[in-house]
Amino acid sequence: MGSRVISSAKEFYNTLRSLQDQESNNPFIYEEDTQILKMNGNKIPVLNIYCGNQPVFICEKPVPKIYEPDDQPMTKTSNCANEDTANEDTANEDDDDAEDDANSLPELGPQPLTIMKARQLLSWYTLSQNANVSAVDNNPALHPLWVRCDMSDPARTAWVGAETVCTGNKVSAVKLYSITCKGSTVDKKALITLDVLKQEHKKRHPPSSTAIKGSARFSLFGSTVVENTTVESQSSVTVDFKWSHVESVLETPPLSSTATLNIRVAFGDMRSPMYEMYRELEFLQSLADGLRTGETEWMEPLESTSAVNLTKAFLEELQGTAKTLQEDAAKTAEPTTDMDTPIFNSFLERGDLDFVEQLWVRMKKSVTSYQDIGDCLKLVTEALRYGDIKPWIHRDSSSSLSKLILQSYHQQIDHVSLTGVTPVHMLLEMGLDKMRKDYINYLIGEELTTLNHLCYFLSTEVDPQEQVIRLRKLHHLLEVIMACGTFLGLPYDRLFLLTQSCLHHYKTCPYDEEHEFKLQIKPALISHVYQKENPVLWRAEVSSGHGPHEVRTSVQLSDRPLVDHVIFEADPNETVNVDSEDPAFFTTMVCCSLVNFV
Repeated sequence: MGSRVISSAKEFYNTLRSLQDQESNNPFIYEEDTQILKMNGNKIPVLNIYCGNQPVFICEKPVPKIYEPDDQPMTKTSNCANEDTANEDTANEDDDDAEDDANSLPELGPQPLTIMKARQLLSWYTLSQNANVSAVDNNPALHPLWVRCDMSDPARTAWVGAETVCTGNKVSAVKLYSITCKGSTVDKKALITLDVLKQEHKKRHPPSSTAIKGSARFSLFGSTVVENTTVESQSSVTVDFKWSHVESVLETPPLSSTATLNIRVAFGDMRSPMYEMYRELEFLQSLADGLRTGETEWMEPLESTSAVNLTKAFLEELQGTAKTLQEDAAKTAEPTTDMDTPIFNSFLERGDLDFVEQLWVRMKKSVTSYQDIGDCLKLVTEALRYGDIKPWIHRDSSSSLSKLILQSYHQQIDHVSLTGVTPVHMLLEMGLDKMRKDYINYLIGEELTTLNHLCYFLSTEVDPQEQVIRLRKLHHLLEVIMACGTFLGLPYDRLFLLTQSCLHHYKTCPYDEEHEFKLQIKPALISHVYQKENPVLWRAEVSSGHGPHEVRTSVQLSDRPLVDHVIFEADPNETVNVDSEDPAFFTTMVCCSLVNFV
């Protein structure tokens, strides 16, 4: 019996070792009833604190196949041609219905194993790491192993795990973890106390000096609740607190805590002061995509007047202004931006828009086809060629239209064939030029950075597609700054530091709206926000030991389950008052045992 267990342990070890050495993270089916995944521990919230970003093995039950087209039974045939004809439409309808039914089936999430199977896997893992077992070689350490459990045992175990402890290059011990969960409750008296938490720790670890630390997470900006329905947001700003000397469960983090903001901001949030700028960037992106793919998805026009008529009115306005200003030559170089309505109603509004930028503003609100772009630019180039307008432009403008305007000052304009995709290229350059100046205007004006730090993002030496990507990076940076400056009111020094961090990140990393930027702050800066809110996650941890042999017992209270493979049912013994403002918390407890190989 013992040799069979050791043989199974060695076989399990060889499988994990092979997966550990592979670069691929594809699921592996072991003994038909177990699926093994290799992933980073921070991908699973309940494991993040213990595993961080290190690779781990996850064991779970394979997801059953719900529908396979190849597995469908063969259609019955008939010798009667009339029956075939009559049934053909019905058969097609049945096939369509079957396909619709298959597509409408909910996708199954992670599936747990039984507690018995989980313990078997953990015992194999532990034996394979124990050099004192004669039949097991001195094997190199494996990644930590975590197994999903179905909570069918009395303790309601949701996860079990094992992690090696090394002395030098030798595995000297294994830490065994058990994670148990309880459903939500609004009754604070039913929550675990610190005394009970300490006793749970002492059950597994003899009397020794212990420390108790607290941590909590508050949501400062993100999802909102409207009429008892949670409206999810792609953007979120949370703050993590850590402190020592916890006095009671769910205590508010003291001002002496360390606090870290976690900022994740996605485009398109209508609550953002950058929303108008986002719309403008989306139009710019549609032009770039059209050049790349040959197909453009035109945005809904914001103006009822056609792009051509808007351009004609703009040119006529400039011609009238030029005649009025002929008597005062000193003013002919000043830009004219007066309109019945603001040209650019945005948080980053500028008052020094030149001719090309004003033309861009009108066109991006009204063009709906390539023909529109070509017709508008034809009107402009003809007005320049015949000297009808002498528009003012910024000295550092780099678009093709700006170069034509400079040539018009000397009555010599190159011929431009406004056919094919040339007009789209010209409009894209106009937008890139204008939006770069918008971002510079804000970042430099607010003294958040310098031109030297922006060189990478403002370069015109790369192709237009890359220029758009770098503008998106700058826009994402500004969305992050606005979230912290406008909604949280952070002071200049924190915004400056955050700007530098974002710029450094995006100089080397690809554009990613899911990226979470982090910023250290003093709790006092946001105390007016978090002290009025309930935490979304609160945690107390008792620890003893030092270094690799440190062991911890913790309890986590959260506003939603930390386990995604089990459905929690409401406690039938608890009457919930729907009018109560008290939050409901799920309880997750993590216990650890240390097994020494001595």
